[in-house]
Amino acid sequence: MKLVEIFKSIQGEGKNQGKPTVFIRLAGCNLDCSWCDTPGSHDAGEEIDNDEIVKRVDESGCKEICITGGEPLLQVSELRVLLSRLSRLGYSIEIETNGTIDFRQVQDNATICMDVKCPSSGEQSDLSLLRKITSGDSVKFVVGDLEDCRYAEGVIQHHPIRGEIFFSPVAGSDYHELACHVLDNNLPVRFQVQLHKIIGVR
Repeated sequence: MKLVEIFKSIQGEGKNQGKPTVFIRLAGCNLDCSWCDTPGSHDAGEEIDNDEIVKRVDESGCKEICITGGEPLLQVSELRVLLSRLSRLGYSIEIETNGTIDFRQVQDNATICMDVKCPSSGEQSDLSLLRKITSGDSVKFVVGDLEDCRYAEGVIQHHPIRGEIFFSPVAGSDYHELACHVLDNNLPVRFQVQLHKIIGVR
């Protein structure tokens, strides 16, 4: 499996925000979002076997795991083997995915956070995947402006979503304006800034 890094931090967003978490960042991505905060994950990384990954995770002392990228599902065959092993060891696992690859084959051992791409990203997710989101999964819209908010609102209206929905503003965007849009339109979302950036951890 091609790995960029494994590190422990405070989960900065999503349904596990605030929890100590060990992050497994896999290499490679099939998108090129304009505001990507981990562009190095596209081309970086080294081949590493599951034994070493499990060893590093165990050394972290965390029972919460977030597998991110890049796009983790580009390595889905190897990932499934790792997930099965980590699940048997009692870890709680979440996978962050950009919503372009069918994630049903990993839902037995992990919850999904589907990051639906809004216009400011310059990319698009496969919205048909939203019907595969379960009540234990979540959906995130990274919003940079009101156009993104209105796009996300339309997606929510036309695609019933069973999991929790988050609006996560792009770092440096007008948080107040975006939050007011959520309030004024009574959107069924949780507005959530990136905690790890506020408190200064990675």
